[in-house]
Amino acid sequence: MSDRPAAAPDAVQTFIHRWQGVTASELSTAQSFVIELCELLGVARPHATAEMDYMFERPITFQHGDGSQSPGRVDCYRRGAFVLESKKLHPSQQALAGKTTKGFDDALLRARSQAERYARALPAPEGRPPFVVVVDVGHVIELYAEFTRTGSTYTPFPDPRSHRIRLADLADAAIRPRLALLWTDRLALDPARISARVTRQVAVQLAGLAKSLESSGHQPEVAAGLLTRCLFSMFAEDVALLPERSFKELLQRHRDDPATLGQMLRALWADMDRGGFSAALAQDVLRFNGKLFKGSAVD
Repeated sequence: MSDRPAAAPDAVQTFIHRWQGVTASELSTAQSFVIELCELLGVARPHATAEMDYMFERPITFQHGDGSQSPGRVDCYRRGAFVLESKKLHPSQQALAGKTTKGFDDALLRARSQAERYARALPAPEGRPPFVVVVDVGHVIELYAEFTRTGSTYTPFPDPRSHRIRLADLADAAIRPRLALLWTDRLALDPARISARVTRQVAVQLAGLAKSLESSGHQPEVAAGLLTRCLFSMFAEDVALLPERSFKELLQRHRDDPATLGQMLRALWADMDRGGFSAALAQDVLRFNGKLFKGSAVD
């Protein structure tokens, strides 16, 4: 079954209103919730027939240390993508007014541990899915990722502050496409791949800029030195060795006046070479040794 176009924007509020605070049991709601979530995200729903790659109630076998076995079933499984464990917590356990209770957090932690056990019990040829998804039907969806696919520790995705998606958060236009990628292109969410892609993009842009500078008559070593100092200055700003946003704002402030920008960069880099007060930033700067900024050429 192919992925379908995402639902219209007004369908989001309909979905949220329909599922907000639902009180029916897990057994009667979990599969319906996943099916309607798939429709909202515009992704394929689990197969109606017992196709093991994407289905509800995927059977697995636990292998125990004493050689014995025991059966289990994954609430929803998509091969190479995720194990999804659904719960319907008792109202006394659920989050209230945006605040979680200990019972709520403990119950979801147990569901996460159970989902991880399922992920590691899958047949070796299928590999371990990069995502574990925990759902408290009608309340939250939690995401955990492990991109090496070895079945080691799943960690909150994208981070511990935003791995928990509340039902109302689905109204955020940035949340739904990210969630849909679990079905359509989960490895695109791998931070290592994102970093590599950004690095390639930056490299292409820098190569183009260097070529442009050389075409304008600048010597290759001068152009390379300029770009290296700019990159280092951006890095220094990111890691708080320069005042926050100071270098970026300097570039933006004088972007339409190259002559003034050149003078400001020359002054800033001279100040960075010796340390102390920088007139270009109107702030003190650290001393950066290593001779990167000694005799900095800007022209």
